[in-house]
Amino acid sequence: MNWSELFWLFFILSALQPIFRQRLLENSRQRLIAQIERKRNSRVILLVHRQETMSLLGFPLMRFIDVNDAEAVLRACEMTDPEVPLDLVLHTPGGLVLASLQIARAVRSHKGKVTVFVPHYAMSGGTLIALAADEIVMSPHAVLGPVDPQLGQYPAASLLKVIARKPLSEVDDQTLILADIAEKAITQVRDAVRELLTRSLPAEKAAALAEKFSTGTWTHDYPITFEEARRLGLNVRSNMPREIYQLMALYPQPVRRQPSVEYLPIPRRAEPPSR
Repeated sequence: MNWSELFWLFFILSALQPIFRQRLLENSRQRLIAQIERKRNSRVILLVHRQETMSLLGFPLMRFIDVNDAEAVLRACEMTDPEVPLDLVLHTPGGLVLASLQIARAVRSHKGKVTVFVPHYAMSGGTLIALAADEIVMSPHAVLGPVDPQLGQYPAASLLKVIARKPLSEVDDQTLILADIAEKAITQVRDAVRELLTRSLPAEKAAALAEKFSTGTWTHDYPITFEEARRLGLNVRSNMPREIYQLMALYPQPVRRQPSVEYLPIPRRAEPPSR
């Protein structure tokens, strides 16, 4: 074999390596999902959004909940017997309200027990889905977020405050139109959250929480920790199964070639004191 043939062999193997690596990851995830389903006798559905890189230009591309995600989750729910428990693993910054609500309502209408696992974060639309479950399992440092509507770059609640604090004669027509849309959006989301929460909470408690989550109590990126979620009255627990962490490890972040976090991937136990 001459140098030219070696070069082309090396080039072909280098080009195929990412495909083989991706296929190995997918097979590993499928095996682990099947293992969890056998252990919990449930249907496991993952909704995981990682920042991705375009293959040629290398620009980062943020993913979020969209209609394609909603269609896939709805298909998975339809393929599951009503009595079979659902286990949803959420790792998402949020996304379209329409898609998030479709998933959340499918979750709420499922007859079997629904458990949502949040190993790291499920913000905005991800929280909307989590609120429809019977219980939420969070890592001790995982976070949820508010579900208040956003109109472009403006929070809907802030637009309403503008027209409440300024004379209407000093408010331009575009702001008035946005405020009208904002009022409708808040009402719609608040009613939807109240409906979702009645699966796991009494109606009065569901209404109070819907008001807090959807009307601009916090900034949209405010982190609702496990402890705060428990204080708010959500049905949360923190005993995250080890298999969920293993699943997340099979969704590597592809943006950086050089990792920004590095450690020895083995358990580190406390050593007994020397005598």
